[in-house]
Amino acid sequence: MSDAVVIAVDLGGSSMKGALVSSSGATIATESRATPDTDVVDALVGLVHHLADTAADLGHPVVAAAVVTPGMVDESTGSVIYASNLDWRDVPLLELLQARIDLPVAVGHDVRAAGLAEQLLGAARGSRDFVLVPIGTGVAAALVTAGHTITGALGAGGEVGHIPVVPGGEPCPCGQRGCLEVYASGGGVARRYAARGGAPLTSRQIVARLGADPLADEVWGDAVRVLAQGLAILTLLLDPRVIVIGGGFAHAGEALLGPVRAELSGLLAWRDSPRVVPSLLGGEAGRTGAAILAFRAAGMGEVVDAWSTTTVPA
Repeated sequence: MSDAVVIAVDLGGSSMKGALVSSSGATIATESRATPDTDVVDALVGLVHHLADTAADLGHPVVAAAVVTPGMVDESTGSVIYASNLDWRDVPLLELLQARIDLPVAVGHDVRAAGLAEQLLGAARGSRDFVLVPIGTGVAAALVTAGHTITGALGAGGEVGHIPVVPGGEPCPCGQRGCLEVYASGGGVARRYAARGGAPLTSRQIVARLGADPLADEVWGDAVRVLAQGLAILTLLLDPRVIVIGGGFAHAGEALLGPVRAELSGLLAWRDSPRVVPSLLGGEAGRTGAAILAFRAAGMGEVVDAWSTTTVPA
């Protein structure tokens, strides 16, 4: 019989990234679709069924499925309490999926699942105390201490993007002022650059102008300082061994990591900084985490335990 596979889906506000992942850790097939404005659960079920049909055509038995989602997620019940970019409130996602998918199903939080993947296979491999901070349009974090992921009372643990680090600062869509992600996110950098008279550029394009464009230098410098402040807060609260930076922002490489390391070190006067490193799994971390949850839902946790002694899944 061919390798058993699971269906792993990373649900986002703009796209749903699905994959078939085998028990050996290989990605057998992928399928990405736009996230619709309405009927998101219908679209998710359709994607899962499509991937199940693909697995059947390839001769692979499907043993489970998992979906990871943004928002405030109660992973004990599989309910999404609130997800602004999906316009969801109190959605019993696990229950809805189980009613329409004839497989063991798991539901998880996208960033916490990505943290699980980085811990097992990526830049935090082997660490029991680390923080993963994916930075894209917004900023969130997976917080792991003593090997346990912190979820919080409402499933909202890790909303580092909404730490108000600039007193009286610029307004955030969340209703607060001075939030970290207003300054240190892809969307924040692009917005602040344009608001100061710059061209409508992406954060990557702005990074490419560093050293030649004083406005780019100013906005990027603000982002670095604010991000370092947020990381200093996380360091003093949690004492992580390593901080992993992921998301699209991490593509800036040393233009981000070098200054952030220096700034963070200066903020921590009486202790050494944790290591600050880029994600090894990048944009695949969430989907890889979903695959891990799916194999565990199938009662095949030993499969993913074995991955950690080999190589990162392709």
